[in-house]
Amino acid sequence: MTTKVGLVQLGCAKNQVDGEEMLGALAGGGQVQFVADKADADVLIVNTCGFINSAKEESIAAILDAVKRKQRGQISKVIVTGCLAQRYGEDLAREIPEVDAFLGIESGPKITSAVFGDRPRQINLVEGVAEKYPLVPLRRLRATATPWTAYLKISEGCDHTCTFCAIPGIRGKHRSKPVERLVQEATQLAQSGARELNLVAQDTTAYGMDLYGRLALPELLRALAPIEGIEWLRLLYCYPTMVRQPLIDVLHELPQVIPYIDMPLQHGDDAMLKAMKRGGSVEQYKRLFGKMREALPDLALRTTFLVGFPGETDAHFESLLSFVTQMRFDRLGVFTYSAEEGTPAFDLPGAVPPKVMRERRDRLMAAQQPISLENNACWIGRSLDVLIESRRGEDAVGRSFRDAPEIDGEVVVNHCDARPGDMIPVRVTQAQAYDLAAEAL
Repeated sequence: MTTKVGLVQLGCAKNQVDGEEMLGALAGGGQVQFVADKADADVLIVNTCGFINSAKEESIAAILDAVKRKQRGQISKVIVTGCLAQRYGEDLAREIPEVDAFLGIESGPKITSAVFGDRPRQINLVEGVAEKYPLVPLRRLRATATPWTAYLKISEGCDHTCTFCAIPGIRGKHRSKPVERLVQEATQLAQSGARELNLVAQDTTAYGMDLYGRLALPELLRALAPIEGIEWLRLLYCYPTMVRQPLIDVLHELPQVIPYIDMPLQHGDDAMLKAMKRGGSVEQYKRLFGKMREALPDLALRTTFLVGFPGETDAHFESLLSFVTQMRFDRLGVFTYSAEEGTPAFDLPGAVPPKVMRERRDRLMAAQQPISLENNACWIGRSLDVLIESRRGEDAVGRSFRDAPEIDGEVVVNHCDARPGDMIPVRVTQAQAYDLAAEAL
């Protein structure tokens, strides 16, 4: 008998890869049909996020919705996986006994028994994370995913000790996936239609330290670049103090490694960086960006900042604001601080009121808008390759190398008949704060 399995995917791109690995394990473990609509499922997997309060609330709501479906007889089994289960598995098992099984972040090897096993009572399979990267069966991309773009998770866990972050406590120490395994996975993604691979991890720049005793991200990129069908390799989640000259050289030398880098800085004031235990300083960051932009004139630099960290004063925030206006980032995101139990910052004095945090976030984003517009306007009249992802009337809509999936802007190609998945050359005709308009060449 075929079991219809649905996946409710929450959280970040790294968690999305975990979900795809679970589906890959299920594909080889029994008679299963994957359904995009959870209303059609016999078994519903809720792959949760447990990073900050808003994500936890979203995950709890999704679990309770699944439980209600089970109580109404619409599904037979609810399985909860991911970060929230890893972080609060025992508490959740007590509070929501209707859930059939809880699994942690390394759910791939156990998901088959949870889905197909005939167990009369709830089971809790959450365990401590492994010391090495668990090599689960190759992934199965969801039917609803955009096949031309995919995430490639190159490592798990994190060795940094940022005082605000709960990730090391959830996902453990940094563990790299071997190069040969990543080449195999990337080849599979290319054969399934991927033209763009977005490399993700808690810290992509630390890749290889545990396996090879060195920063091996440049070597990995050189191994991935020749894979047939892959046109864009994009770097996300880079740590600023780990970006060295060999990585800049690869960005310059290999056309497949596009000149885009996502480097969360978290703050632009030295006192705040020290309190957050981020490493580095504002001056070090400025020198790094100057070196990168000299080597890569078209570099698209994305960063994120955290406002409202305990003890952040008006003066600290003004330093951050000044830093942003000087650095002229191409892409920028701002988050407000979330106090997370188990982190060193949880009990720090000097809490910033939520209203002040929101005001600072809004001021920072308002300061970035004209910078972003000016950066975009520099592309008017220039040509770009655009990966088309959707249609909007007579127009085609896609992304250039300057736009990561889901988080950055878009390029609207006017009066263009290109279809999703096409890569086409365009000339930029108009610029907005976040998006571009263009004509097909």
